[in-house]
Amino acid sequence: MGANIFITEETVDGADDGPLAGTTVAVKDNLSTEGVRTTCGSAMLEDYVPPYDATVVERLKDAGATIVGKTNMDEFGMGGTTETSAFGPTENPVDAERVPGGSSGGSAAAVAAGEADVALGTDTGGSVRNPAAFCGVVGIKPTYGLVSRYGLVAYANSLEQVGPIGSTVEDAAALLDVISGADERDATTRFDESMGTHPAADSEYAAAADGDVEGLTVGVVADLLDGADDRVVETFEQSVSDLESRGAEVVEVSLESVEHAVQAYYVIAMSEASSNLARYDGVRYGLSTGKDGNWNETYAETREEGLGEEVKRRILLGTYALSAGYHDKYYKKAQDARAWIKQDFDAAFEEADVLATPTMPVLPPKLGESLSDPLQLYLMDANTVPVNLANLPAISVPAGEADGLPVGLQLIGPKFGEETMIRAASAVEN
Repeated sequence: MGANIFITEETVDGADDGPLAGTTVAVKDNLSTEGVRTTCGSAMLEDYVPPYDATVVERLKDAGATIVGKTNMDEFGMGGTTETSAFGPTENPVDAERVPGGSSGGSAAAVAAGEADVALGTDTGGSVRNPAAFCGVVGIKPTYGLVSRYGLVAYANSLEQVGPIGSTVEDAAALLDVISGADERDATTRFDESMGTHPAADSEYAAAADGDVEGLTVGVVADLLDGADDRVVETFEQSVSDLESRGAEVVEVSLESVEHAVQAYYVIAMSEASSNLARYDGVRYGLSTGKDGNWNETYAETREEGLGEEVKRRILLGTYALSAGYHDKYYKKAQDARAWIKQDFDAAFEEADVLATPTMPVLPPKLGESLSDPLQLYLMDANTVPVNLANLPAISVPAGEADGLPVGLQLIGPKFGEETMIRAASAVEN
């Protein structure tokens, strides 16, 4: 049983009936909940209570769900182990000496530990899929624009999406049915007449979890197997072989551009973070130290006390990447790499219906093992960040175990191809 799963335990009842009536939901602590503390795992927002609900929270309530609490997370979503939280790390329910993944580690741990039926996380570079893989549950990162971001405390606007976590593919997909759809308060979800209706309007994600992969082409991304733990690769390959035995055709595809994905992702994400987090000055937003002095001094003191080391590191690097003389050298090149990655994915989907990789290239690290080496922590995201850069959907589903620890298989779909991706994932699960 994992510990320190929730930052705030408070029950909020939804409507009397609906598709999620009787279902308990844990909500990541960067999603606004009216009247319930929302900290983003940071001392900067330790006492912040939103006056409104995020769109996804509104939809949970309307569907009859019962919210059981706000889950622990890496501070402002910056981390992959839930160890950068100002409220302490969360233990993995599978093995209390190991991390649950991150940054939505509390949400995945809540489902794995049976503290909630399903949960909401957010995924900027793998933050739903990573903890789903490490905790042995299912996590979906939807196509950018499928789910409203209104009420999500921003980290990197062009990359992040709210995503469901469940103990089964069908459970996670049923939650996606509820939270997806157009929202007039989020322009990324709007579709005008020339674009047709919002894709969620004609989709039934839970119904797609039928396990039928007959005639489906699965493309194994060979580039993302290099450097992965041998035990992870062995479990992954066995799971892909099982898909093939169920009627899928397996082919090998190449994504040459993904070797630049981690570098491009962190330049873009840190640049957006440095802009988004500039608002936490202790005057308009965030912790107030109550100290006197000029604005520059109080601003610096507020951020020194209110922000953790990893958040400061990413703000500094992002500010540097956007500074005069370096914008073209780093940020523009990262955006060029992002465009190349999108083109590579487009070409790969001409050869396959879905793409397959291990979700994480390693088994869950032990608590404290990763914090001393930030670069190694960033490289752990190699298989997940390309999906966010290309704004595509992906799902992590348990593929088996290695040395008693969970291994996740990641399936990536084309833009708004959630139903096909879910169908394939349910076959892996079966």
